[in-house]
Amino acid sequence: MQKNLHPIWGKKYLVVAVFISLAAFLNAQNLLKGKVTDDKDEALIGAAILEKGTTNGVSTDFDGNFEIKISKFPALLEVTYIGYSKKEIAVASAKEKLTIKMADDAVILVDVQIKGQRISDKQKEAPLTIESIDVLAIKETPAANFYDGLGALKGVDLTAASLGFKIINTRGFNSTSPVRSLQIIDGVDNQSPGLNFSLGNFLGTSELDVIKADIIVGASSAFYGPNAFNGVISMETKNPFYQKGLGVMLKGGERRLFEGAIRWADAIKNKKGLDVFAYKLNFSYLRADDWRAENYDPVFGSKSAKNNPGGFDKVNVYGDEFSATLDYSQDLLRPNSGIGTLHRTGYKETDLVDYNTRNIKANAAFHLRTSPSLKDESPELIYSFSLGNGTTVYQGDNRFSLKDILFFQNRVEFRKRDKFFIRAYATNEDAGNSYDPYFTALLLQGKSKASDRWGSDYLKYWNSNVLDKMKEAGYPQLKIFIDPVTGIVSTTFDSTAAYKWLGDNTAFLSEYHSNARALSDTSKSIVGTGVAYYQPGTQRFTDEFNRITSTKSNKRDANAGSRFFDKSALYHLHGEYKFAPTWAEALTVGANGRLYRPNSDGTIFKDTAGVVLSNFEYGIYGGVEKRFLDKQLKATLSARMDKNQNFNYLFSPAASLVWQPNKVDVVRLSFSSAIRNPTLTDQYLFLNVGPAILAGNLTGVDSLITVQSFRDYLDLKNLKNLKYFNIGAVRPEKVKTFELGYRTTFFEQLFMDASYYFSIYNDFLGYQIGISSQFDQVTGLPQNTQAYRYAANSSNTVTTQGFSIGLNYFFSKYYQVSGNYSWNKLNKTFADDPIIPAFNTPEHKFNLGLSGRDVVVKLGSKKIENVGFSMNYKFVKGFLFEGSPQFSGFIRDYGLLDAQVSLGVPKINTIFKLGAANLLENKHYETYGGPLIGRLIYFSMVYDFKKK
Repeated sequence: MQKNLHPIWGKKYLVVAVFISLAAFLNAQNLLKGKVTDDKDEALIGAAILEKGTTNGVSTDFDGNFEIKISKFPALLEVTYIGYSKKEIAVASAKEKLTIKMADDAVILVDVQIKGQRISDKQKEAPLTIESIDVLAIKETPAANFYDGLGALKGVDLTAASLGFKIINTRGFNSTSPVRSLQIIDGVDNQSPGLNFSLGNFLGTSELDVIKADIIVGASSAFYGPNAFNGVISMETKNPFYQKGLGVMLKGGERRLFEGAIRWADAIKNKKGLDVFAYKLNFSYLRADDWRAENYDPVFGSKSAKNNPGGFDKVNVYGDEFSATLDYSQDLLRPNSGIGTLHRTGYKETDLVDYNTRNIKANAAFHLRTSPSLKDESPELIYSFSLGNGTTVYQGDNRFSLKDILFFQNRVEFRKRDKFFIRAYATNEDAGNSYDPYFTALLLQGKSKASDRWGSDYLKYWNSNVLDKMKEAGYPQLKIFIDPVTGIVSTTFDSTAAYKWLGDNTAFLSEYHSNARALSDTSKSIVGTGVAYYQPGTQRFTDEFNRITSTKSNKRDANAGSRFFDKSALYHLHGEYKFAPTWAEALTVGANGRLYRPNSDGTIFKDTAGVVLSNFEYGIYGGVEKRFLDKQLKATLSARMDKNQNFNYLFSPAASLVWQPNKVDVVRLSFSSAIRNPTLTDQYLFLNVGPAILAGNLTGVDSLITVQSFRDYLDLKNLKNLKYFNIGAVRPEKVKTFELGYRTTFFEQLFMDASYYFSIYNDFLGYQIGISSQFDQVTGLPQNTQAYRYAANSSNTVTTQGFSIGLNYFFSKYYQVSGNYSWNKLNKTFADDPIIPAFNTPEHKFNLGLSGRDVVVKLGSKKIENVGFSMNYKFVKGFLFEGSPQFSGFIRDYGLLDAQVSLGVPKINTIFKLGAANLLENKHYETYGGPLIGRLIYFSMVYDFKKK
């Protein structure tokens, strides 16, 4: 626990500013920039620009822009794009500002080139595995929304914890709290500043405003900073200077789904008729009935089977967990004979959670060109703010009801595209009326009766009403023998026969267990006082439930509640500059600083009694790109240094070689590394979830008792059986990844991308469970006993490996067949390591897809144009999902078919779409403890008026 950790901002950010400013003196020469459009001034994505007579070429980005380093002026550029006539442009110097308009090709092409299908040369040459979805693919995805559609990409794992909360992970160690993946929108980290994870797209960006999403697979700290550990989800929104006009989306479907969104963007010209100021406004609203968590099977590894007369621990019932104080399974003789293991009457999640998903997102951005005469080359000054608000279910260590959560971001940025930027943003959150349903169940039980009192009432009924009936029904009894000669008394008991009788008479026992439970759940009590079980649906339940969920959980008395308070904030400053020196193709330098200010009033973190927590970190990085062998071999080298106030300096180097011996083959070899600083929860967490306190571990822990030895002590009452252990303070987690990849094109129609990786993890962050207890010197009974789960590092090196391959086949101008397969493997687990890495990833997974774009359908003499369709089948092999003890279990194999058909009506600028996610309604679990997910049929209409 630390006080007043606020850093000296001036000195820290002076380092950042000086580092970037010094680099700005480097000189760039021969860099030619331009833009490629059609005759309607629409940007052409992926157009190929080649310096004629050389192998030097690039492709346009998603705004049609390009930049190419020319070896010598004057030069001749060759520009090609599928469906348009080839164009040659003579260029005298790098000072020319090119706007190249392509004309439609009068010849209908039979062969379709890959570059016309949004697989650009830039993507082919990427040193890391990158999966992308652009604005056209977003329109065509068969998923219910573009974010869900990312799950069909190669090597991507999409997990649904609820309808409103989807998680993306790559290459293993999947989690419903994705702390090992970084999600950014326009360069801004979209994580929750308090709990350090991204809420999928629940607090993200409107589908109308997304122009592309890239998923960079694997360790990427050298490129993206800490927390880019297993991958990066990078989303880019539309620029109002280029994407002007009005967009409207309406969507409805099953589960009372309704989604509406509107986007308006425009630009204002100066007196010279040049665009100088642009703005965009976004608003979206979503409502739906969420999937319900109704798994009433025994939890994975449950001690009590489903037919246990005394009850069992159900996955989505809370408060019925196993308790050693209610375990009488070894008591075969009076007074507790045959009662077995008891489980308290718990509460279903459906009685505790708000499943009415609601989501509001609003965004505004204002762009100012500081040099309008430079047009597209002008630097831009940007201010934007985003707001997200809603209600959904989140799954972490427990299931949480996020109710009226608020997420707010401000961003100021000065940038020149592909040249430099300096960006500052702040993220604030307010947990609203969010609460812990699991802890709510325990508090409801506690307000009725303490567990020991509930168990005593149960035993009282059993001993008074059941034991004699068991004897009459043939339950084995204790036999007493007196030796006639010596007079020695001896006893025998047939325990084998007793267990057999109990197994054969479950119906008999269930009736009396039901009676005993009914009595214990009433207000009657043999010791002290108690009140009846709070029955869901009654007014007294509603009143107490509302009191508990509206009271903060930092209280430690009889009036404790389950609401958690979180008004944490994150402040970030980041600058970067890209150069084109004469001795290399590109040189990039940058630096950033970040301040976390957690504020939970003791409901999540150790920030009670006026303690103010803060956590500061910063980093600097640089990278260079150089081509050899007549531009065929591209080498990149980068390095990053990071420093967190609580940990030592860390370094993340990366290097790659990309060899392109011809126009179609690309071979890549890369080494990348990443670090992950312990999150705020790893450092400062202090959260009581009932059975245990989840705690951060910044300073280390001494003299904890192992769980197993404590259980053994309860049986034998021998202090010598207790085993103590210590936990060292948490350290940053590290990973190194080696990757080999190959991309190629066959017959100008089949694109293949295959890769293999091997990753080595050190200081893997997980947790250890231990018990703190004192013991009465006379009776030996434990006192002040508390279970803890502390953040901790693994003592072993963990390795993983995997392989993936993706194929895209384009044919007959309109159609595409796609498929991908991923194999991921955790190489070894260590039985002696108390930290078990939660790999949580299917070993085998594949996708198969078929799609068509701009298809012409003939119905007799009539033709229907602008028809599109797509379908995707995803198969996931079953795997063990390791979460909290309540939410660890096996996920079975499942296969899903998503499909959609669309019709474009250009006259009214509208696309109509009918689709279904999980069309065959294969009900399945994607996370253990989460909901059973079924089908979602939807219909949408998107109006897109593009203003010139």
